[in-house]
Amino acid sequence: MKKVSLLLTLIFFITNNCFALDWKPLHEKADTQNLDMAKAAVQLKPDSIESLYILGLVYLNLHEDYRAEDIFKKILEVNPNTIEAKWGLAESLRREHKLDVSERMLNEVLNSEPKFYPAYISLAYIRYINMDFQGAVKLALKVMQQGRDNVDLSNYTRAYTMYAGASGMIAHYGGPISKAINGLAVKPNLDKAELLQPNSPAVLFGLGSFYLLAPRIVGGDKVKAEKYLKKAISVDPKLAGAYLRLAQLYKIKGNIKQYDVYIKKALEADPKDEFVVDNISGKCKFICVGGAE
Repeated sequence: MKKVSLLLTLIFFITNNCFALDWKPLHEKADTQNLDMAKAAVQLKPDSIESLYILGLVYLNLHEDYRAEDIFKKILEVNPNTIEAKWGLAESLRREHKLDVSERMLNEVLNSEPKFYPAYISLAYIRYINMDFQGAVKLALKVMQQGRDNVDLSNYTRAYTMYAGASGMIAHYGGPISKAINGLAVKPNLDKAELLQPNSPAVLFGLGSFYLLAPRIVGGDKVKAEKYLKKAISVDPKLAGAYLRLAQLYKIKGNIKQYDVYIKKALEADPKDEFVVDNISGKCKFICVGGAE
């Protein structure tokens, strides 16, 4: 009976993990592929979960979130236990601003596989949007502590940008001591991120935002802000937050015409983007330099 029980246990384990993906190289491969390449790979091997997963990641990179959602659902139809596809679906929903259901799914993913580090980054974004900046810092730090060898390059880089951004918000809302401690954590971590991925939209947006929002005495520079934010949208034309920060920059300069142009572009990129909605509503939870709409 013991042998039968052991055999059944092994069969259960293998059945539930036979589609486990080697996610790190797949994420890095997706970052090197365009949509045509990813589609061609799926056409060549329609039953390949790996190829489907890469296609889903490419759709995410292109902000084609609903298409990505469909791909990850297709994988889960084949094997509901594919942790990577569960994360992909949760990340798609997060980008569709369905934060509650995404958060629930991400927690399920991490309960099942605590070493699936992209889920920590997705969850950190939700914590940030919900103004739990300490929570976002802790999640980002968790990924940073794993080291580059254990995390794909993009998510490892995002960990540094998230750590920097959330630290900046803690400093913004904190007292003098918090501003000194957390404020000083922003630029060094953005610099580390830039060394890792100098053309990452997240890095360019982070640096552009820093130069825009920081006082001149600690490195604020409107010329550099414009440079980095414009480069961010040249790399990622659907990055709503970068259009918003550019709009705010032009409002500071008194160029209301350009402000209106970039606010329109931000809304075209994503009318539900939390930073854009925050600015237009006048709530300014995430800082409205130059004043709200």
